[in-house]
Amino acid sequence: MKEFAIILISAVLVNNYVLSKFLGICPFLGVSKKLDSAFGMSVAVTFVMALATAATWPIYMYILVPKDLSYLQTIVFILIIAALVQFIEIALKKYIPSLHAALGIYLPLITTNCAVLGVTILNLDEGYNFVESMVNSIGSGLGFMLAMVLFSGVRSRVDASTDKIPKAYQGIPITLTAAAICSVSFMGFTGIVDGLFH
Repeated sequence: MKEFAIILISAVLVNNYVLSKFLGICPFLGVSKKLDSAFGMSVAVTFVMALATAATWPIYMYILVPKDLSYLQTIVFILIIAALVQFIEIALKKYIPSLHAALGIYLPLITTNCAVLGVTILNLDEGYNFVESMVNSIGSGLGFMLAMVLFSGVRSRVDASTDKIPKAYQGIPITLTAAAICSVSFMGFTGIVDGLFH
């Protein structure tokens, strides 16, 4: 149980895929303007991460490795993630059309979201078993959600005070600066796992 807690806290805070590993920056910057769309995108990404891990780990361990086809890992994982994203897009379009419309082009981009692919590959690189991989993928999704919701709040504050920001610094420059400050703030969590569990 202690190992699962370490993996979960590490995935959410210490090794946050957006703010520490800089994966999944496109939706982080593109969908974080409004809290509801940021939260909806985060839920969709978390769901895809968990499903992708549940599908890719056994395929890799029980099909690709025994048949000496592990070099096809990336292609197979991308195909699985693309199929899962199509499934989610169809479900959202049918059952939650407002969220589907709010996410727009960013929903199909989950297919090419390197955070989702990164989680599935790094689970194997870290040598996690199936349960540890699932805990890591859910923790990574929660970390993605934390980054999105946090940055959504930062962006709403920045957008509310545009009259106080120099004109040349408005828009993308202030957004990237705010993202960098959020990222640097997460460096403070680096020793938290060691401090809590050792």
